[in-house]
Amino acid sequence: MANQLQDFSGKVAIVTGAASGIGEAVAQAIAARGGQVVVADINEDAAERAATAIGETGGSAKAFRTDVADPAAVETMVQFAVDTYGGLDIAVNNAGIGGPLSPTGEYPVDSWRRVIDINLNGVFYGLRYQIPAMLRRGGGAIVNVASILGAVGAANSPAYVAAKHGVLGLTKAAAIEYATRKIRINSVGPGYIETPLLTSTLDEATMQAIANMHPVQRLGTSEEVAALVVFLASDAASFITGSYHLVDGGYTAQ
Repeated sequence: MANQLQDFSGKVAIVTGAASGIGEAVAQAIAARGGQVVVADINEDAAERAATAIGETGGSAKAFRTDVADPAAVETMVQFAVDTYGGLDIAVNNAGIGGPLSPTGEYPVDSWRRVIDINLNGVFYGLRYQIPAMLRRGGGAIVNVASILGAVGAANSPAYVAAKHGVLGLTKAAAIEYATRKIRINSVGPGYIETPLLTSTLDEATMQAIANMHPVQRLGTSEEVAALVVFLASDAASFITGSYHLVDGGYTAQ
């Protein structure tokens, strides 16, 4: 029964930030279960590569370049999904950036605006245009990718922490509003995940130190996060909405 409930045949999905890391793993997992996926990313070449890879394994995917900080671009992305596949049933708002590391009293104002624009406003713009498209289909499921830093603080990342806390609040508000209209909206909180963004910017010693911050003594994988996202987007999670689900190797249990 569980496998049947996670069958996305006939479902249309948008995944943002889907050209690499968690987003790519989510797009692959949805397509592997029969879903038709819009692979959305600001890096068009990487999105094309990710969509092609899904197609080569028998899945259905189309790449689309979008900047989630631009509401018009997000509206166009949703319309692309509707025009290409006939509607929208699932959305995973995953695109995000880390921003520079600096204490709040010294944090660059331009960097603050950019992190908030992408990590928080981008999720709002997603909801703003995804929800009406889902209502036309009679319902749907949205998963917003937050972070462990939506629940706890971290020094020198004030914009990121504020944005991810905001994503949790936005998720709860929207979930309440559409609970009786058959749209479920949840968020997930990954710990530190071994993605190209992390491995390309940190040395091995730093990576190990971060891994050791988790009780399981390792980094997570994109596939482990994707498994949770797919569950929340599926009918197996039919009584779950407005909630925040951690996939963090015990990080926030400490």
